Amino acid sequence: MVLAAVDHGHSLSLHSPFISLTILLLVVLTLPPLFERIKLPGLVGLLFAGIVLGKSGLAVLDPKTETMELLAEIGIIYLMFVIALEIDLARFRKTRTRSLGVGLFIFVSSLCGGLLVGRLLGFDWNTALLMGAIFAPHTLLGYPIVNRLGVMGNEAITVTIGATIFTDILGLLLLAISVSIHTGEFSLFSLVAQILALAIYAATILFGLDWAGKFYFRRTGDEQGNQFVFVLLAVFLASAGAQLVNVEQIVGAFLAGLAVNDVLGEGPVKEKVEFVGSVLFIPFFFVHVGLLVDLPVFVSSFTSSLGITLAILIGVVVSKFVGIYLAKLVFRYNWNEILTMWSLCMPHVAAPLAAAIVAEQIGLINEPIFNAVIVLMLVTAIAGPIATRAFASQLAVSVEAASLKNDEPLSPEEWGYHGKGPLICHLPRAFTIVVPIFNPRADQHLVETSVLLAHHEKGQIVPLAISRAYAHMDDPILTDDLQKRQLMVQEANDISQTLSVKSTPIVRIADDDATGISHTAREQNANLVVMGWNDDNTGVRARLFGTTLESVFWSSHCPVAVMRLKTEPTNIHRILVPVRDLMPKTIRTVRFAQLFADAHHATVTLVHVCDRRTPQANILKFKQDLEAIVLHDGLKTVDRIKTITHDSVTQTLLRLADSFDLVILRSMRRRTSGGLMVSDVTTKLMRELACSIVLFGEPHM
Repeated sequence: MVLAAVDHGHSLSLHSPFISLTILLLVVLTLPPLFERIKLPGLVGLLFAGIVLGKSGLAVLDPKTETMELLAEIGIIYLMFVIALEIDLARFRKTRTRSLGVGLFIFVSSLCGGLLVGRLLGFDWNTALLMGAIFAPHTLLGYPIVNRLGVMGNEAITVTIGATIFTDILGLLLLAISVSIHTGEFSLFSLVAQILALAIYAATILFGLDWAGKFYFRRTGDEQGNQFVFVLLAVFLASAGAQLVNVEQIVGAFLAGLAVNDVLGEGPVKEKVEFVGSVLFIPFFFVHVGLLVDLPVFVSSFTSSLGITLAILIGVVVSKFVGIYLAKLVFRYNWNEILTMWSLCMPHVAAPLAAAIVAEQIGLINEPIFNAVIVLMLVTAIAGPIATRAFASQLAVSVEAASLKNDEPLSPEEWGYHGKGPLICHLPRAFTIVVPIFNPRADQHLVETSVLLAHHEKGQIVPLAISRAYAHMDDPILTDDLQKRQLMVQEANDISQTLSVKSTPIVRIADDDATGISHTAREQNANLVVMGWNDDNTGVRARLFGTTLESVFWSSHCPVAVMRLKTEPTNIHRILVPVRDLMPKTIRTVRFAQLFADAHHATVTLVHVCDRRTPQANILKFKQDLEAIVLHDGLKTVDRIKTITHDSVTQTLLRLADSFDLVILRSMRRRTSGGLMVSDVTTKLMRELACSIVLFGEPHM
């Protein structure tokens, strides 16, 4: 009977939701890396996959199925939400006037461009007004690119992101007015009512979700799973609420991101929310955009409707540039910033496409115009990210240096610099290093290095051994384990006596290693946690459940240095420190290298690897700024600063590291298959470097 039921089950269709999801996952896994290898943004690869797999190609995926529409809708909502989450609200509040100003410049120029193009093509005033509604809003497809280039701190980028919400809201308001006029329902009262409803809705989302989020997070403490679900619920509630006031869901998602931005901070919940979006839903949206492209229609738009297509395409590109150029005249941005802002505003995907679909359904625009909007979407969706990558890479070096100058200056005590060497954290007690001990023999070099660092700072070490908790504290297994742990920390204590460094051995009972380490570090007011690297950090268990290192990185109140030492500390003479940018966190890594080198009587070489297309003036400026920081801080162990232009950062550093004893890398807030929050470059370096390695990460702030 069971076999018969199985035999008569439903066959697996090529267009089933399961197969569609499988194909999407395969595309997301393979296409972006391949396109990046040929120097094209990964987003272009996703769009290309959509075209090939859609009705114009293999017809494997159908954009009109409920599955694809749902995934795409979640994707665009997630994209706008993540963009708002990544905004530095402190910097955004300082530039909100400029964001509004730039948004108005873009909107007015786009509205004028739409009206002009519409009238030149012979459309009536209402259809021309709709063209303005299509021209004004844009989609920040280039956001992942500027984020990866590390230029999010630049004011021009922050202002452009802030201006997007204004242009999208005003553009969608134009759409509502145009549709109301077409259906004969427009009145001054309805317009005022729409604006009032939008204002009430925005205030409710911004203040209501902010209050609810803070209240819920205080009540739930470390329950990250429930907090993650709360954030998702907030996004979808805000998006659904947007439809109640006749605006697009993306506006609600953006406002929700702003509302919970302060609540999430830079915590693990935010990292999980962004991780899910960046590897799943956002790429699905880009594939869906490609699926919407009909190649025969695309070709006919360049034959029978070439004039309309070119007029709309040129009108959008020129009107956006005019608006950005007006911002340049008023706010004094340089050309690299202006071109980057322009490229970010170029893609017309989400709101413009939504406006065109609504207009076609009610007969406000005809098929040639709708096809021209599809061409506009395709061309700008491909050209925009490519232009963003080209222009943003030109300002990456100089912008990051400028962002450091814009930060409030820190006192020497706040940097932890006392003249001889830079402390990591200024606290009103002796410099304290917590050293977790898991294997006395394997961790011997780790203890020796910690002793040298503590001796240099006239501080102390806290050798720590963790014994796993049992239900009964009189369990014989626990008793034996405590005795073994006591011997382990005593060996570390003996090593510290060789340099007359104070040692406070601790054996702690805890439910897990990470909790015991982070709690002890906080109780001891530690300035630094020094941990060893082991192969378990890249195994199957690490991929499924995370690692102790990852948990300590997230929870520690002080910096964490993860060390893989392949030689005795006394044999470390030359230290290499890659410097990607001049942001404060990078500079603090350089200062840690100064402390390490001073304690080990070693020298430090700083190296910056930049793209071949980086202008020579930018490279020289970066080196001068870095030299100024080294001179200002008195980093005497830095004996050389190198700048290298090469397409592969990883290969350059691997080749350069052959002549060094140790490489110090900075931890990044990004989860990888190994569990640690490091960049792709750092992941490969940690896997392939033959010399000793230190991965330095700051407290989660």
